[in-house]
Amino acid sequence: MFSDWPLLSLVVWTPIIGAMLVLAAGRPGGDAPKHIALATSIVTFILSIPLWSGFDVATSQMQFVEQVPWIESFGIQYYMGIDGISMPLILLTTFTTVLVVLAGWEVIKDRPAQYMAAFLLMEGLMVGVFSALDSILFYVFWEGMLIPMFLIIGVWGGPNRVYATFKFFLYTFLGSVLMLVALIYMGFKADTFNILAFHGLGLGMTEQVLIFLAFLLAFAVKVPMWPVHTWLPDAHVEAPTGGSVVLAAIMLKMGGYGFLRFSLPITPDASNHLDWLIISMSLIAIVYIGFVALVQGDMKKLIAYSSIAHMGFVTLGFFLPFAIAESTGSISNAAMGMQGGMVQMISHGFISGAMFLCVGVMYDRMHSRQIADYGGVVNTMPVFAAFMVLFAMSNAGLPGTSGFVGEFMVILASIKANFWYAFLAATTLIIGAAYTLWMIKRVIFGKIANDNVAALTDINSREKLILSILAIAVLTLGLWPAPLIDVMRVTIDNLLQHIAVSKL
Repeated sequence: MFSDWPLLSLVVWTPIIGAMLVLAAGRPGGDAPKHIALATSIVTFILSIPLWSGFDVATSQMQFVEQVPWIESFGIQYYMGIDGISMPLILLTTFTTVLVVLAGWEVIKDRPAQYMAAFLLMEGLMVGVFSALDSILFYVFWEGMLIPMFLIIGVWGGPNRVYATFKFFLYTFLGSVLMLVALIYMGFKADTFNILAFHGLGLGMTEQVLIFLAFLLAFAVKVPMWPVHTWLPDAHVEAPTGGSVVLAAIMLKMGGYGFLRFSLPITPDASNHLDWLIISMSLIAIVYIGFVALVQGDMKKLIAYSSIAHMGFVTLGFFLPFAIAESTGSISNAAMGMQGGMVQMISHGFISGAMFLCVGVMYDRMHSRQIADYGGVVNTMPVFAAFMVLFAMSNAGLPGTSGFVGEFMVILASIKANFWYAFLAATTLIIGAAYTLWMIKRVIFGKIANDNVAALTDINSREKLILSILAIAVLTLGLWPAPLIDVMRVTIDNLLQHIAVSKL
């Protein structure tokens, strides 16, 4: 029914056009921009639902394809489509944007129209990243989304927002320059900029290694992987709550998506040759960054380091097939690691977004993110405390919540590759519980610490709605992950078959 509709274009351009309308309606003291922004985000989410309901899980072919000439002299096309990897990430994007608009409804007093417009613009560009099948179109969306995030942190951020903004921009922009060089090289070699054509491009080992390293720099910064992660805590601490939510829930996932769409299928031999590098970086992120999170006194910084550790599971899962093939002689049973990485990306989107929103709720009332300034919040905000404990438990990987599923799948797959991979990855069950529950103990439980905590008021109906939606998402994915796994299964199996042709 929906296959003939330009659904992807609608999901990409509706929020961008909505952003223009929000800016046009902006005037001091008026609520029209907020209502337009909310309506636009809801409409965009509704438009994205048929991407799921109309998706054929039995094929690995691209669906909802749109292809028209764009820059014909260079063979560049407006070419978009989705598969089982990109579609869940698009829905995560449109879902999260609705919550971000609601979260900033009463909080943002300074230039609310521009604030809402920036998020809508970024939504359209992020959907474009996940749906672009032309490499130049992909790069335009990839770099374009930096601009609204640059403004969100730089205009509505904290006291050190200028430093954090430039660090964020320079890391992510410079990391992408070599990727552009690699895309242009392959475009001229293949005589097309079609990403799917790159998957069948016959590249020598030296070419593959150089292209892999170019991609690695761009995607590792975005994830971010150790040791190019230092921009993320600064960006999170200075960003407004909505900026932190989008940054953690969606933008970090673009690095993981890049590995699946570019690195693994285009450079399978180099990926096999250098899998030890990615696995090592991932395990260092899981273990070392977990300990770094344990000593943080700022709640936002703690959650930011937690995000780096949890994203380590994503990259570990994506590169386990090579280690499994070396250990068992077959890649046929390696799908669980990749599936676990994908589940972890979606789950982390829900959990990290919820955790940052919880910190935002407290910051709006006390204007402090320091753990030491809190204590006994459960006595004055019992409903809020229940939500935050739930999300904290999910962040620690409690069975029955979404935080458990992806990590458990990756750990199971790691055992097939190497016992020590699994052992180091499983330490997150201890370290993650330590830093998360240590924060909860000091912030939520105990006696009321001071007069500021005593004066706190519990969450209002708007905040209850936002946190309830996220709680349902966390529990649903934790208790019933099958629909998500079914959507991605055939696509991941096809990717593994492609990889198996390489020199394993």
